[in-house]
Amino acid sequence: MPDQKHQPQDSDAILGGQSPAPQKSTILGGIEGVKRRLLHQSIAERVAALQEALNYPPTGLFLVIQALKDETQQVRRAAYQLLRDRTEPEVQQALKDYNPWNLIERIIEPLSDGYLYYPFNQFANRSVASFDRQVGISDPTDIAYAVYDNDFKKFLQDPRAGEVEALIFSDRSRYIDDGGYRGSRRELKEASRLRSLKALFIGPYDWDLQISFTHLCDISDVLRAYPNLEMLCLRGGDDDRNPDAPWEEFTTVQHDHLKTLIVETGGLSAEKIAQILTLKLPALEHLELWLGCLDYGGRSSIDDLMPILSGEAFPNLVYLGLRNSEYADEVAVAITQSKIMETIKVLDLSMGVLSDEGAEALLNCPLHQLQILNVSESYLSGSMIDRLQTLGIQVFAQNQKGDEYEDRYCSVAE
Repeated sequence: MPDQKHQPQDSDAILGGQSPAPQKSTILGGIEGVKRRLLHQSIAERVAALQEALNYPPTGLFLVIQALKDETQQVRRAAYQLLRDRTEPEVQQALKDYNPWNLIERIIEPLSDGYLYYPFNQFANRSVASFDRQVGISDPTDIAYAVYDNDFKKFLQDPRAGEVEALIFSDRSRYIDDGGYRGSRRELKEASRLRSLKALFIGPYDWDLQISFTHLCDISDVLRAYPNLEMLCLRGGDDDRNPDAPWEEFTTVQHDHLKTLIVETGGLSAEKIAQILTLKLPALEHLELWLGCLDYGGRSSIDDLMPILSGEAFPNLVYLGLRNSEYADEVAVAITQSKIMETIKVLDLSMGVLSDEGAEALLNCPLHQLQILNVSESYLSGSMIDRLQTLGIQVFAQNQKGDEYEDRYCSVAE
């Protein structure tokens, strides 16, 4: 009996280019059909063709490699997912040359003086502008609007609010029992008008207040409110002094579109890490956790991170940032021995207490597909930085911290 998988189907190319197929027309199945479908205007059709192409080596494999240069991000990402676990030399070379990560702002911005207290320059690859009640929304696509909680109702009333793609929600409320705090968060979660929103920041912004005095927003509520969100950045404290600001227990939240999750805090507890690991985020490519200081809620250990390092929790990561950590040396050693090291393009261990001891492990392990290493604001010697620069990848090592008083600290705590 013929192999039906390789027989011409209704979606295969039609000799003469007519669609739907006229009677007595000739269907081009096999690799010729794949080639024609890869030229289709429909992104979904091209992605489906890529999945079939691998049935026809070697030409099909070549077509998938070529799709890494497709004009659309969805097709490029689909090709990358199909290739990332293959071992052919030509595939490995193509993957080394391909970088699906495009958030260099996440390395550059936190190096700025006063990052936690002053406005961003960039958010989600967009310029940042404060929302002006008098001017309103002028560019909902290419500007990330910073909106303070007391302006949020006015922002939602703007006729173009539904077109805004990136929002920085600056929550200036200080205590969990503050009515404005609860009210503004409720409005944000129920803002159904923001139907185009792709990138969202929630937390204290452009505000001179210690991070430990603020509270991390409940991630589950936000994901439920914005099913099309692609980037979420949360900022706040996770401190024993804030016992009335717990995250709700959640185990079944699934979000199919979130690609970037960032949690900026002076201390992230093991309990919150565990809750993050229960999230079903099949599209997640960028995970960035600021682990923080024990004195300000950072009660976690390398064991709490193992589901991430094994690739079990989020297998499609391209960027892994375990930043601002008091046990950065342990993290570095564990990562070099982990499954996730085989597939990530960017490793970010900045802002913590990484020393030459931890960096030595990075020098003595296969880099696989790694293209960028960020060890800025650490405790590395000049000679170690020089050695890291010989790895043949891009290394960020600015603003090393001195330890003349023998005390080492992560960059963000209180």
